[in-house]
Amino acid sequence: MRLISLDVLRGLTVAGMILVNSAAAMKYGAEADVAPFLLHVSWDGLTLADLVFPGFLTMVGIAIPFSMREAKLDSAQRGHILGRTGRLLLLGFILSNLYWFTSFASGDWRLFGVLQRIGLVYCACALLFLLAGPRARMMIAAAILALYWPLALLPSLDGVATDIWVRGHNFIASVDRLFLGNHLYVKGAEGYDPEGILGTLPAIAQGLIGVAVGEMLIRRRGPAGRQLAMIGAAMLVAGGAWSLAFPIVKDIWSSSFVLVTSGITILALALLHHLLDREGRTQGIAATAMLAFGANAIAAYTLHQVTAGVVTWDLLLLPFRALRDTLGDPVASLLPILIYMLLIWGAMEWLRRKGWIIKI
Repeated sequence: MRLISLDVLRGLTVAGMILVNSAAAMKYGAEADVAPFLLHVSWDGLTLADLVFPGFLTMVGIAIPFSMREAKLDSAQRGHILGRTGRLLLLGFILSNLYWFTSFASGDWRLFGVLQRIGLVYCACALLFLLAGPRARMMIAAAILALYWPLALLPSLDGVATDIWVRGHNFIASVDRLFLGNHLYVKGAEGYDPEGILGTLPAIAQGLIGVAVGEMLIRRRGPAGRQLAMIGAAMLVAGGAWSLAFPIVKDIWSSSFVLVTSGITILALALLHHLLDREGRTQGIAATAMLAFGANAIAAYTLHQVTAGVVTWDLLLLPFRALRDTLGDPVASLLPILIYMLLIWGAMEWLRRKGWIIKI
């Protein structure tokens, strides 16, 4: 069983990752005034940029029941899970430290990153899928989210005043500072890593929510759009209410952030499921285009990370510089981004048409 909607949504998410990363490159590399919703918030809050990574993690969880439905945790399966996790960790470490590898004197290396978190979440969710039942897994996810709130409010280990509404002023960030030293993404006395140590726990809970959704889709015979929409809406409301006390903060992967972003992802999946997964429905040009990113998601992300500087090359900046006075920076800055994304899409579409799927 394969859901076109899941492949398309995965493709949209990868395209979103490339879009928001390239928007940041335009802002800081080309000094363009890009649309604010394409940039991450400084601390609490939510923009489009903050939705793509948690959306991908939710889909990592959803895909696990489809790929392991008949599997048992024997030595071969354990080796497969651990091997894939190791490859994701290694590739993630390389991509997180490309500049450091070119010049060790350029600064401190970084231990964590996007692919490292994906690998850890995949490993935990895959093992729990094979070791525990659905109810036990949801109890684990609920316990993680419930306990993460008081954990974040504990006094910081290094004496920084605890205030969950202030960037870096919390126990979660202090654990990163204590154990990771200077190997952080956010530097300084109030620094931390947005893909750091304790934040991986609620990310695993997000993956387990995805696993539960995947199991529901397998069990249910026929369309499940309405049920998905109800689940997504309930999570969105619950997360929004919780955010009044425990703010939506991507950088520590707060529990309210998990519920809100999982809810939005599941609502998007519900819409695509309704549009694409019914028998006799056609995919449409846009959905078909997104399959190129969805089929080779890690390959597309890796190619983007290696070529991220291309978007600020003078050649790609020509239409931006020519039209920024006419269209304004927010619109004109999208032109080199779209050209760059089209180049990556072309490579992924070539792989798709060849039938080549690069697996990590």
